Amino acid sequence: MTKKGCGHIADIQTVTPSALGCEECLKSGSEWLHLRICRTCGHVGCCDDSPNKHASAHFHATGHPVIEGYDPPEGWGWCYVDEVLFDLSHRKTPHNGPIPRYY
Repeated sequence: MTKKGCGHIADIQTVTPSALGCEECLKSGSEWLHLRICRTCGHVGCCDDSPNKHASAHFHATGHPVIEGYDPPEGWGWCYVDEVLFDLSHRKTPHNGPIPRYY
């Protein structure tokens, strides 16, 4: 992936997913395209190609820097602060149940 540095990769946590889909979309009945999981707290939000962009909104609200491509399990991480893509294939977060499909 990229060779650019990131000071937040070392701080990623093993997390428990907060929901079986985008937390906010499930509450509002909205649709999403793909899911991202926060590797600080486990918040599950929708990607920036989804109408509501809840994963990015979570970053802006909390400052939690690193997400993982969560559904489908994509094996990558992204740091919003350093704008770095990196490999998480060896540290994927397992699903805690079946993920509903909205695309």
